[in-house]
Amino acid sequence: HKGHSKLINRVLEIGKEGYETVVFTFDVSPLVRLGTRIKRTILTNEERRILLERRGVECLVECPFVPEIIRMEPEDFIREILVKQLRAAYVVVGPDFHFGHNRMGDYQLLLEYADKFGYEVQVIEKIQSDGRDISSTYIREYIKEGNIEKANELLGYSFFVQGIVEHGNEIGRTIGFPTVNLVPEADKLLPPFGVYITRILIGGEEYCGITNVGCKPTIEGDNPIGVETHVLDFSDDVYDMAVEVEFLHRIRAEVKFASIDELKAQLQQDIKIARIYFDL
Repeated sequence: HKGHSKLINRVLEIGKEGYETVVFTFDVSPLVRLGTRIKRTILTNEERRILLERRGVECLVECPFVPEIIRMEPEDFIREILVKQLRAAYVVVGPDFHFGHNRMGDYQLLLEYADKFGYEVQVIEKIQSDGRDISSTYIREYIKEGNIEKANELLGYSFFVQGIVEHGNEIGRTIGFPTVNLVPEADKLLPPFGVYITRILIGGEEYCGITNVGCKPTIEGDNPIGVETHVLDFSDDVYDMAVEVEFLHRIRAEVKFASIDELKAQLQQDIKIARIYFDL
């Protein structure tokens, strides 16, 4: 989100002085591993990697959040991880950064050891929106409400789902609305079931579309939760390709229609709304 971007921008600025740019994170959120909240992430690990690579970060370290790390004293973390393994010259953190056993380490401890180990610490203040610190928790609230515009504003980019296109039941194709089907990872946070105006990235090209998030209640059978996108003015075969679906606006909730004909009629209306949105 925008708060993270502020940190990353500073790292990239320092990198221009000849330093390798590194983002250090864990392979899974400590809050998830320790069971203090439900496991639903705004970004999967792969999505995070994609964004950092686009920003120009040279190295992403996903440290396994294992018992040895959980129990590591903060002074040992500085010595063994930051200094010996990462050879840190600059450490850029937020004011609420904590690390080490029981979160005992903070930016003040980093400053205390800076001269001894020869690194510099820069503490970057948080960004606020509507009088509240921008945070993942704050953004999740808007995604869960289906307020995509506000979530995107706080993120600084469009909330998206990335994945490999899978074969569906091809009902959409038979009724004249072929779809690109993604099955998100189990820990991916999704907005409320419904139909959204989306932008789709396929093979480096951008397309416009509408996307249904849900389990297709009109279609008989036990349908898994999926992200199905009808790409406007597009008919290429994209099976097994990596695709990104960016969410822009919520049109309506997912509905169980009495018939396929009713579903088709509603999809035509949804597409009209999308074409107006994109001025197509």
